Amino acid sequence: MQTQILERMESEVRTYSRSFPVVFTEAKGARLTDEEGRQYIDFLAGAGTLNYGHNHPKLKQALIDYMAGDGIIHGLDMWTRAKREYLEALEELILKPRGLNYKVHLPGPTGTNAVEAAIRLARVATGRHNIVTFTNGFHGVTMGALATTGNRKFREATGGIPTQGASFMPFDGYLGEHADTLDYLEKLLGDNSSGLDIPAAVIVETVQGEGGINPAGIEWLQRLEKICHAHQILLIVDDIQAGCGRTGKFFSFEHAGITPDIVTNSKSLSGLGLPFAHVLMRPELDKWKPGQYNGTFRGFNLAFTTATAAMRHFWSDDTFERDVQRKGRIVEERFQQLAEWLTAQGIPASERGRGLMRGLDVGSGEHADKITAEAFAQGLIIETSGHDGQVVKCLCPLTISDEDLLEGLDILDASTKKVFG
Repeated sequence: MQTQILERMESEVRTYSRSFPVVFTEAKGARLTDEEGRQYIDFLAGAGTLNYGHNHPKLKQALIDYMAGDGIIHGLDMWTRAKREYLEALEELILKPRGLNYKVHLPGPTGTNAVEAAIRLARVATGRHNIVTFTNGFHGVTMGALATTGNRKFREATGGIPTQGASFMPFDGYLGEHADTLDYLEKLLGDNSSGLDIPAAVIVETVQGEGGINPAGIEWLQRLEKICHAHQILLIVDDIQAGCGRTGKFFSFEHAGITPDIVTNSKSLSGLGLPFAHVLMRPELDKWKPGQYNGTFRGFNLAFTTATAAMRHFWSDDTFERDVQRKGRIVEERFQQLAEWLTAQGIPASERGRGLMRGLDVGSGEHADKITAEAFAQGLIIETSGHDGQVVKCLCPLTISDEDLLEGLDILDASTKKVFG
C-alpha cells in the first residue's frame, strides 16, 4: 500500500488518516474497501455526513442523470430548477408535515458556514451581540462559530487571537445528575448585576456530538425554549450532526416538541456526502439586505439534486425514522451490555445517546483509543469524541443492514474484550 506521497505532502493537521492509515478506493452502503481489497464496516460515516450510506443507488442515479443532462452545476445564488425542486421537497415533505414555517438561507457549503450565518442573523435581527452557548458544545472552527465552541484544543488554534461574543453556560448534566443547569442561566438573566449581557440568541445541540454524545433531556430543552421566549432571546438549534434523521427524527428537536427560531443543517443534508448547508429561520427574522451575507458556493446544485432525491426516497412517510429508532435500540442495548462488562472489569463505563447517535463512555481517551485501534484491526471503522476522547462513538449509516450492524457490534465487543479481558 503506497502512502509515501500522502504522508510527505499532506499537512500535519490531518486526523482520520492517522487512525485509519490505509488507502480507501471504493465504498457502498455501510462498507469501505481499501486498495488491497480488504473491507471495513463503517461506523463513522463521514462523521455523520453519510446517513444514507455510501453511494446510495437512488441518490447516485439522480446525480448522474442531472449531470448527463447538462444541469447547472454552479450558479451562485441564481434560481435554478434544482433549487426550486429542493425547496419544493423541503416544504412538502419536511416542513409542512411538522407544522414548521421557515425561510431558507443558503450560506457556504459547510456546517461552520451555517453557524456563522445563524449567529450573525441573530445579531442583525435583535440588535444584540452576545450568544449564549454551552459547555462541551461544538459549532465549528471559523472565528464566530469557534467563539461558541468549548473544546480548548480548537480554541487554542487561533494563534492567540481571542474569541469573542459568546458566554458559556453549563449543559444539561454538566453539574451532576441532580442539578438543573438552567436554574443558573435563568438566575443570571434575571439579575441586572450578573454580568451576563442579554443575548441575541442561545445556540444548542440537542445531542452534543463532538462533546461526547451528550443528550439534553426533553424537559430541559422544553424549559430552555420557555426561558428564551420569556426574555425575547432567539433559540438556535445546531442540528448539523444530530439532524437529517440521526436521532430517529428528521430534526433532533422534534423529540422535545419545541420550535427553534433558527436551525442549522449540513453534513447529511445533501444525502450523498456533497458539501451543503442551509439555515432555516422564522420568516420575520429575515432581516438580511441583498448580498449582505454571501459566498461563491452558496447553494450547490448537485447537492440540491441529491438532497431532493433523499427527501423523496426516505421522508415521504415515517417508515424510515421508525427503522432508525429500532436500530438505535439495538445499539443502545449492546452498548449497555459492554458498559456493564467494562465496569465489572474495573473500568467504569456508561452508554448514552439518542436514536443512532450513541456513545460508550469508557472513562479515558487512552482506553477509547485502544478499543478503536483494535476494532480497526478487526475491520471496523469507529471514532471517539468527548473532552478527552473518552467516548467511543457510533455514527453508522442509518441505512445499515441488520447484518452489517450486528457484525460491527460483534467486532466492537470482541475488540473491547481483547483489550481489557
